[in-house]
Amino acid sequence: MRVPLSWLKDYVDIDLPAEALAERLTLAGLEVAAIEYIGVPQASVPGLRYPKSDHLVWDRERILLGAIREVKPHPNADRLVLAMVEIGGGVIEQCVTGAPNLFEYKGQVLDKPLWTAFAAEGAEVWDGHSDEPKRMILKEKPLRGIPNRSMVCSEKELGISDDHEGIILFYEPITRPDGTPYAPGTPLQDVLGDVVFEIEFTPNLARAISIYGVAREIAFLLDLPLRPPSFDAVMEGAPIGDAVQVEIRDAALNPRFTAALLRNTTIKPSPEWMQRRLRMVGSRPINNIVDVTNYITFEIGQPLHAFDYDKLAARSGGGAPTIITRTPEPGETLETLDHVKRTLEPHNILVADTAGALSLGGIIGGAETEIDDSTRNVLLEAASWNYINIRRTMTTQAVRTDAGYRFSRGVHPSQAILGLKRGIELMRQTGGGQIAADVIDVYPNPLPPVKVELPVREIERLLGVTMTAEHAACLLRRASFTVEVDGDTLHVTVPDYRMDIGEETIGRADLVEEIARAYGYDNIPQTLIADEMPAQHGNPALEQEETARDVLAALGLREQISYRMTTPEREAQLVPPGAKSCLPPNPYVALANPITSDKTVMRKTMLISLLENARHNARFTDRQQVFEIGAVYLTRPGDPLPDEPRRLGLLMTGRRYPTGWLGADSDANVDYFDLKGVIEGLLRGLHIR
Repeated sequence: MRVPLSWLKDYVDIDLPAEALAERLTLAGLEVAAIEYIGVPQASVPGLRYPKSDHLVWDRERILLGAIREVKPHPNADRLVLAMVEIGGGVIEQCVTGAPNLFEYKGQVLDKPLWTAFAAEGAEVWDGHSDEPKRMILKEKPLRGIPNRSMVCSEKELGISDDHEGIILFYEPITRPDGTPYAPGTPLQDVLGDVVFEIEFTPNLARAISIYGVAREIAFLLDLPLRPPSFDAVMEGAPIGDAVQVEIRDAALNPRFTAALLRNTTIKPSPEWMQRRLRMVGSRPINNIVDVTNYITFEIGQPLHAFDYDKLAARSGGGAPTIITRTPEPGETLETLDHVKRTLEPHNILVADTAGALSLGGIIGGAETEIDDSTRNVLLEAASWNYINIRRTMTTQAVRTDAGYRFSRGVHPSQAILGLKRGIELMRQTGGGQIAADVIDVYPNPLPPVKVELPVREIERLLGVTMTAEHAACLLRRASFTVEVDGDTLHVTVPDYRMDIGEETIGRADLVEEIARAYGYDNIPQTLIADEMPAQHGNPALEQEETARDVLAALGLREQISYRMTTPEREAQLVPPGAKSCLPPNPYVALANPITSDKTVMRKTMLISLLENARHNARFTDRQQVFEIGAVYLTRPGDPLPDEPRRLGLLMTGRRYPTGWLGADSDANVDYFDLKGVIEGLLRGLHIR
């Protein structure tokens, strides 16, 4: 996920250099895979080594925020205009440009200026007309008879993106975090300069897959105050209760469903600041309503979905619609927003109404009730879904979305109401209208808080660090845990969004891990284990396998490890047409939720993987001598678990010896006797006669 530093600073004050912050996040488990610089210089931090970036650093004296006050026609060219740009102190610079997004203003003195990126003579920018990355220094030269020494810039020319269809334009003043506008002539570094972290999240970090989630981690790690976004909404319209009803038929698949209604809004482009942030995280702006749903997904990690309320009402015959979450009827289909008509599986959870399916719950909306330019009333959904079911549905329906990505890792039901209020208020602010009083909130089985008792001695046992109860409690409170100290025991209540914290023994280990993250893994001393070692027992079967591996490797073979999943069709290729099958007659062990279409059952033999790998590797080498040791899977009548006997597979093909100066036989191919010799050598190595 892309995480802009400027967005993080909305929630936590960060003074560390970006490189030092990336190191701190990585050491705490949030791996920063890459750092992208937009206009700002790369810092040099003692003790840290990051690859040197070749990005364009914007000159603070020459690349500035400009205000276009007037757009004049070019006297000698219809496809060029003269942009009169204020760059501070009342100074006006004339820029000759062919930017198509300025043509509509040709011949106008602007009542409200257009804000843009201005580059003065001597500035270094990217050549926007070159297909290959190439920098250039601005120098004065005439364009169709008009002297020109500066330019208004596109995103491509500043290295922000590859967009060169027009210059950067903002239609409203760009403001600082405190709300004060930037003045013309402000260095563009201060306005649009940024650092974007590319963070890779492990499954246990679902709570952090959002900008606010990462900010929360930073506040925890650096012991800084956290500023949450506002979750207040102005709800002054007619009550929502008479406008829509919600029914949950399976609370195990849909634990919570909330809804809010915005009436008499206007569909239009979202504000520039929102569009800019969405682009920075890789999302394409569409309109204010859709953009808000995406913005909240990235901001706090709670996906939303917006329905055109009037389309819902029309489907219900003009009355108040009833939203139902359920599994599909036999043969039911749904056309989703990507214009794919989907045949629904029995396990798919749907958002529906009395007329049929509306969307794949938690993954993607339906085309029939999508927001369009004619939408005036919006029903906003924020819900919670069973993460295992979402994961399974994304696999069987072959669809991946930002919403599904988050729900498949687990979003706590408590976040639904926060996302709903935050989203509906942003929709009101960006499109106008009135929010209906109250919200619909169906939550049949609220989850109880997780509570864990943590003895202080457990911290020392697992970490080797002596720590007082108060110190440990302080570290946990930084992560929003509620902690009561009772002697040498901590009574900890887990924040609701921390679905990664278990109970009892697992919960204690999870809490110790949080303490270690706050304390710093690099601060934990190296110590020898103090626990008594358990009695040692041999494992003859494993020892014999390892001996076989050593012997085969000494005989010149290489070990391969392949997937244990396959398909019946692939293994059927081992049997010639019309011949009796040599495979075990047992039925296949089928996977309930296969990860791909070519891995649907557990293998009965290792031959197919040996042969498929040999076919693939034959493109790169003319000599293969490999072995594999692993299990095959055979069903047992009346037993839900299969038999898993271990098997050894050998494959030799191609040249007998590696290519080189090995004598007259170096070009000969392996044959039966080579394989026989390997087997004899294996038996000798295992002391089998």
